[in-house]
Amino acid sequence: MNGGPSGFTNAPVTRLFIVASAIFTIFFGIQGRFGTLGLSYQDIFGKLRLWKLIMSIFSFSSTPELMFGLYLLYYFRVFERQIGSNKYSVFIVFSILTSLLLEVFAVALLKDPTANLVTPGPYGLIFASFVPFFFDIPVSTRFRVFSFFFSDKSFIYLAGIQLLLSSWKRSILPGMCGILAGSLYRLNVFYIRKAKRNYPPPMQSVEPSEDSITTLVSMGFDRNSARQALVQARNDVNVATNILLEAQSH
Repeated sequence: MNGGPSGFTNAPVTRLFIVASAIFTIFFGIQGRFGTLGLSYQDIFGKLRLWKLIMSIFSFSSTPELMFGLYLLYYFRVFERQIGSNKYSVFIVFSILTSLLLEVFAVALLKDPTANLVTPGPYGLIFASFVPFFFDIPVSTRFRVFSFFFSDKSFIYLAGIQLLLSSWKRSILPGMCGILAGSLYRLNVFYIRKAKRNYPPPMQSVEPSEDSITTLVSMGFDRNSARQALVQARNDVNVATNILLEAQSH
């Protein structure tokens, strides 16, 4: 399993976010200010350091977190390819804002004036992305190591666990807020997602291109199913992906 074709083809929003995250992390790392980026009760409710809220969206607090975080963001570009850049931008904004609000609420409940309770970084977006990853990305291969069974999705989960536990309680809190934000988006609690459209059958058969078939196969879909979905969607990869995902959910 992989995230489709290598690079950032059809994923400009992901590319912009990854570049911004890397730049901010390197900038604060060079200045030796990693330790100043965490969120505390005093930062939010005492000194009103709103710039920390903004920086916490992009900048990681260490090099290992940056490596695992960017790897996961890079893999999750598959969702931008599935639903399009506009809808993925909505998902990013909703995930970040919702997880930030949840983090602020949690900090307010804990009321520790000295400790940095939340580690910085785009944890909200990353862990919100694990919700559609769990439900919508199919397993393409399974294998066994000693007496344990794994799938190709296991490596993404392991990277996520590593990132979730990287700063222990300080990283678990934003990670859980991200998962909750992703769940709220999927449940469409605030009606952010538009209702699913019923795609009409094509007026005439359109032979899908080999590149489009390869893109869907690389996402883990069966080749024959991918071809049929592309014919129905008139060779539109995004529409075909939605058709395949809807078929899997039934």
